Amino acid sequence: MNAKTNTVVAEENKPSRRKFFIGAGATVGAVAVASQTPLGKAVIQEIGSTVQGKDDGYQLSAHIRKYYETTML
Repeated sequence: MNAKTNTVVAEENKPSRRKFFIGAGATVGAVAVASQTPLGKAVIQEIGSTVQGKDDGYQLSAHIRKYYETTML
């Protein structure tokens, strides 16, 4: 292999924005389709019930109190 061939191979393996957005679009599409299946809907409901079930509100815990103490001037 010569230097020119190595450069061409390196350019082909180089990540590009176009490939990134194509992959991201395919992933989003797959997730959208999967979320409409019965299993996907069950997972979404489970996550929703977990998030809604936590109505405790703000709690001042020890590590948060320590953070506030360190930020006081």
